[in-house]
Order: sequence, then C-alpha cells, then structure tokens
Amino acid sequence: MNATLNYQTGFGNEFATEALPGALPQGRNSPQRAPYGLYAEQLNATAFTAPRADNRRTWMYRIRPAATHKRFAPYKSATATHPFTSDFASAVTPPNQLRWNPLPLPTTPTDFVDGIVTYAGNGDPHSQTGAGIHLYACNQSMTQRAFYNADGELLIVPQLGRLRFCTELGVIDVEPQEIVVIPRGVRFRVELIDATARGYICENFGANFRLPDLGPIGSNGLANSRDFLTPTAWYEDRDQPFELIAKFMGNLWSAEMDHSPLDVVAWHGNCAPYKYDLRKHNTIGSISYDHPDPSIFLVLHSASDSPGVSNIDFVIFPPRILVAQDTFRPPWFHRNVASEFMGLVHGAYDAKADGFSPGGASLHNCMTGHGPDAETFAKASSADTTKPHHITDTMAFMFETRTVIRPTRSALESTQLQANYSDCWLGLKKNFNADKP
Repeated sequence: MNATLNYQTGFGNEFATEALPGALPQGRNSPQRAPYGLYAEQLNATAFTAPRADNRRTWMYRIRPAATHKRFAPYKSATATHPFTSDFASAVTPPNQLRWNPLPLPTTPTDFVDGIVTYAGNGDPHSQTGAGIHLYACNQSMTQRAFYNADGELLIVPQLGRLRFCTELGVIDVEPQEIVVIPRGVRFRVELIDATARGYICENFGANFRLPDLGPIGSNGLANSRDFLTPTAWYEDRDQPFELIAKFMGNLWSAEMDHSPLDVVAWHGNCAPYKYDLRKHNTIGSISYDHPDPSIFLVLHSASDSPGVSNIDFVIFPPRILVAQDTFRPPWFHRNVASEFMGLVHGAYDAKADGFSPGGASLHNCMTGHGPDAETFAKASSADTTKPHHITDTMAFMFETRTVIRPTRSALESTQLQANYSDCWLGLKKNFNADKP
C-alpha cells in the first residue's frame, strides 16, 4: 500500500487510526475475531501498572503477529566499520574537552543501520538508565529489511539530507531542523529522500521522553504540544523475504522473515512515533539583565528517580533575539555537575568563532571547564548591549545527562577528533589589575 503522509497533532495523545474502513474493533481491544482477519497485538512502552498519566501503550491490528520470524542470530554488517554498541567502558574517560569534525559520508553503499557510529554514552539497557549517543551517515535506503531497538527509544536529529521513516504505525518524513522519536520496540526502515544523509541519535535507556513542566513560565512557551505530529495508519502487505534487525542488550541481531513486518492496518493508543519542527520552539529569554540558564531551551526530557534531575535533557539553541543589557550575552564560562554532548545542525554556534562545524560534535564532561573561545569573549565583552542582537541562521543542540558521558574507544581514536580543541581557550589573557576596579 502506498505511503500516505497524514499526521495527527499533539504530544502523547490517545490516537485511533485505520488504513481500511472498519479495521479498528469497536468496544473491545482484543475481540475473538478482529476485522479483516487481523491479529490484535499490544505494544507496551511502560509497565502495565504505570500511572495513567505516564502509561504508554498501543493496540495494533496487523496482518501477522510480530512473533512470526525465524530465530535471531548475531548480526554482522558487510559495510559498517564501527559497532553500534552500548559498551561505554572500553576506554578510560578523560576529563579533557573533546570536539569532533563532521562524520564523513560513506563512499560505499551504506544504509541507516550500518551507518551508525557510537560516540559515547552512560548507563546501560539492563539497568534502564542512561543514554547512548551516536552519529549516522548513509547513502542508501533500507529495502528488504527493518530495524527495532529493544534497548531504548531513539531521538533522531537529522543534520544533512531528508529521511522517510516507514514504521509499523505510519510514515514520517523528516528534514534537518526537525526531529523524530521512535518508541522502544517499534519496527521501522529508513529511506533516503536525498542522495546522502547524516545526523545524530540519542538512544534513551530510561524513562520515555516527555515535555517538561513549565513552572513559573506558565501555560505557554517552549515546545507546544500541538506542534508534535504522529502518523496515521499505513501498512504493507508484501510476501517477500525480509531481514529483521534488532538491538538487544547492546548487540545487534538478525532474523529472517517471509513478509514485511510493517503490516499494521489499524491502531489506537499513545505509544507511537512522532516528529517535531525545532523552528516552532517558542524560545524564552531575559528582557532585563543576565543570561538565563540553558534549561530555558529545553525541548524534551527523560525523567529520573531524582526530582528536578533528568536522565537526559534535549536542549536546543535556535535563532533568537538577545536584549539583556550590560550583560555578557553568549554562554558564560562554567563547570557543570551534568555532562554535555553538543551538535550543530545548521549555521554557526554563538559561543565558538571557529572549529565547530555543522555535523560536528563536542563533549564537556562533569566539572570540565568550558565556555566561549577567546575571540568570542573579546567580541562580546565590548559589544554595545543597548542594542538587540539577532542570532539568525543557526540550530545547535545538546544532550545533557546527570552522569558522566563516556566516549567509546573508536570515538577517542577517530581521525575526526580535534587534537587541539582546548587551545581555543589559551588565548584568554590576564586582564586583572588590582589598581583599576
């Protein structure tokens, strides 16, 4: 069946959608005989007994149950040179500031799964806490195969090239400056709309991403619920050989199927993939003095067992207007109890004059000092703050976690790692004069 790009709006809403009229059973989730000879199957992304406000589950009505595949065996990629892994203890974690150049685009046919390179992470899937941070680069669509992640939900941030996510629950097209979130366990394949694609992935092992509470901000601001889009039902009825790839307990596995696993004809529930356009974020800022904390740029977060401390924060630095007077407007020098992994989707980042390119990444771990480079500091220290500063043509983001982000051995040995990144602060000269306040 051809893909139909129809969306339902709202974050975490209870949706009901069918690709054929009458495919959704009425009155019973699991009737004795479902319409069209379909099978009823429930997908649970939270415990059965999770509080109603947090509970995420979806009833699917599909051509075959998800269990209809052959045994899984370890997956060996023919093209991937670095593993997609959850092993973050293979190398000693340095306290250095780290920055990487953009991941090169592949020169041999490489699809989304084989194009994933693990850069860093913390926690693990077994404990259901922490996150994996990956980059992807690909030049080929997935065809007769699909993928699902049993270890965590996936927040995908495209940087280059448009992608089509064909999922069990519908089809999502996404472009740079948009994000897509795929719930834990949902099967999908990725098709390239453009010739090449590159971007970032946050693999969330902990509680599902949610919108943050707004507190004193009030009832409006930041990411608005209505701007999140969830696909309508769509299905494939293809009796052909397929490969099902699974990520389970940090490893990739492969199973043969004789049909497409994307065969859900109808579904209802609130556990579904969704996308969001970062350009719709209603950015908050100071209108008097001082530079607010970066938490005002929060889009989504995964809660932890400590109130007010997230398992993961997804924060963006979008176009905005800075008007605070007599204030150092760029991000200040700081050391943070949390750890920060940054990426740049588009344009330039206002705290760095050079070296941080779209597609690149940086890591500033717990209590590692960082902030604007010498050139940015000099420029901002002498700027006329009686005039507003319009920051345009940019989109940076940050995965921030409460525990140390541990880079993988392959990331530390990568040729993309900038050996002289910390030199950008060596130009900060001593300005102290005890005789001149």
